[in-house]
Amino acid sequence: MKRHGTRQPTGALLALTAASCLLVGGCGAGDDSGSRASDASYGRGGDGSAPLPAPDRGPGGRYDGERGEGGQDSRQVAPDPDHLSTFALDVDTASYGYARRALAEGRLPDPSTVRPEEFVNSFRQDYERPGGDGFTVTVDGARTDEEDWSLVRVGLATRTAEPDGERPPAALTFVVDISGSMAEPGRLDLARESLATMTDRLRDDDSVAVVTFSDEAETVLPMTRLGGSRDEVHDAVDSLEPTDSTNLGAGVETGYETAVEGLREGATNRVVLVSDALANTGETDADAILERVADSRREHGITLFGVGVGSDYGDELMERLADEGDGHTVYVSGEEEAREVFCEQLPRNIGLTARDAKAQVAFDPETVAEFRLVGYDNRRVPDEDFRDDRVDGGEVGPGHTVTALYAVRTRTRSDGHLATATVRWLDPDSRTPHEETGDLETDDLVDSVWSARRGLAVTAAAAYFADALRSSDHRHSALPGAPGLGELSDHADDLADRTEDEDIRELAGAIRAADRLE
Repeated sequence: MKRHGTRQPTGALLALTAASCLLVGGCGAGDDSGSRASDASYGRGGDGSAPLPAPDRGPGGRYDGERGEGGQDSRQVAPDPDHLSTFALDVDTASYGYARRALAEGRLPDPSTVRPEEFVNSFRQDYERPGGDGFTVTVDGARTDEEDWSLVRVGLATRTAEPDGERPPAALTFVVDISGSMAEPGRLDLARESLATMTDRLRDDDSVAVVTFSDEAETVLPMTRLGGSRDEVHDAVDSLEPTDSTNLGAGVETGYETAVEGLREGATNRVVLVSDALANTGETDADAILERVADSRREHGITLFGVGVGSDYGDELMERLADEGDGHTVYVSGEEEAREVFCEQLPRNIGLTARDAKAQVAFDPETVAEFRLVGYDNRRVPDEDFRDDRVDGGEVGPGHTVTALYAVRTRTRSDGHLATATVRWLDPDSRTPHEETGDLETDDLVDSVWSARRGLAVTAAAAYFADALRSSDHRHSALPGAPGLGELSDHADDLADRTEDEDIRELAGAIRAADRLE
């Protein structure tokens, strides 16, 4: 893996130059990448021109496996000569959390709610972090049991979150679902407790507003500075009681109106939607609700953080709201998860590192016969729009990692350069575009995904599991080299033993539960 230096795009193609090697930071006993790193860069202008393949690449059009307006599935591979893959970054994790909840309750998740990228992004990765704003790019891979097929991982990481006292102030508008369905244990009661604890952890110069919705929406508390007013916030949170139906459209609209009224310059302005997302009253058309979110995003730069709850959950609507609102989603099913989200993740990651971030991977036609991106079905971007900064990408905050996994068939007995991955993003304040790149050679491929370092091995396990849950028999992934669910759970257990990682142990348990339910 070769890591390329951060730069502002220039108007000419720069020659690739080698620089000093350094190991990518690892976890446990050592490095998590297992491949080389060096500084180099190349690029073309940030004027919306055609995407830049790596040197000597063939032409690339739209990735054939994209899920576009026709609803095409990512299980298709990109045929020769298309060797580009482009997608908007996504840090959502709700799909994995919701699948675990379903399996714990003795049922398989609906395949339509399974998004492999959210399974993969639910696990800690120990990618090297940049010293300042922007990203590092890690590219590594391993061979599978299927001849000529490998799994290639592209890892992107932002700087670690700043200490609480160094981040910008926050203006958070909590939009809380108090419909009758939220009376179920583990929904509104969980939200009340979590919001109360989080209120005590936020800083005095942070601001909070509270909006509730059932059949109608109401601003319970306008934007209020916490310094000297925490009791008011606690009173508002304590007053939340379930009633009536779910007018999600009214809640979103009133929430954004309240956020706009309390907009603070120089602060992170965010709407935090807590709901089971089961809209059944008022405006229930997703596109109409989404347009309201999009208007506030464009005009005021307010981002959305969706927190899903409940055994019945409108997963697709919540994800679409977050995507259109330049935010991301999580799912919580218990007190420990809720405390982590509200009291640790949200306060720690209030800031924004990158806007409209996209990734493009150029596979070398001399070594790669075919490939497919696992997941990111609704985040695909036409290849020619990679450097068009008018095209929406993903928003990423400090402390985040983004992982994409590719199934790649190499040409028999091929050797040399395999792929170049480039991430492009806009500075959240100046909107200046930046890029960084990383390379992978065939010699960098590990012999087996199961003997690879923790990060790559758990990525493979999570992707195989998600792909199996989306398949017709729920037992076998369509990915090359995929084991059955029973064998996959054994691999996950072995990995948990090796790393002493409880998150991986929980993954193994979820895989076993799915195997029993089939």
